[in-house]
Amino acid sequence: MTPNIAIVHVNYPHGPNFRLWLPLFLLWIPALLLAPFVLVVLLVACVCLGIPFWQSVRSFWAIVCSLPGTDVRVTTEGNRVLVRIL
Repeated sequence: MTPNIAIVHVNYPHGPNFRLWLPLFLLWIPALLLAPFVLVVLLVACVCLGIPFWQSVRSFWAIVCSLPGTDVRVTTEGNRVLVRIL
């Protein structure tokens, strides 16, 4: 399953807190339009570096499909940022 929504929650101890919902499924529209160009560039890079083309496509797709469920939490000096990918 591909990622559909990302939630960014920023928490300041002395300021405003906000939560931002980002619809990642809207990024698939330009990604589909740019896919032929990206595949050609990837093919040229794989030929130059000697990497199997379909193995690199399969690896990239596995990374994209494993993104849902990712939680990134960063805390510094009381400021907290949480990024969740659903």
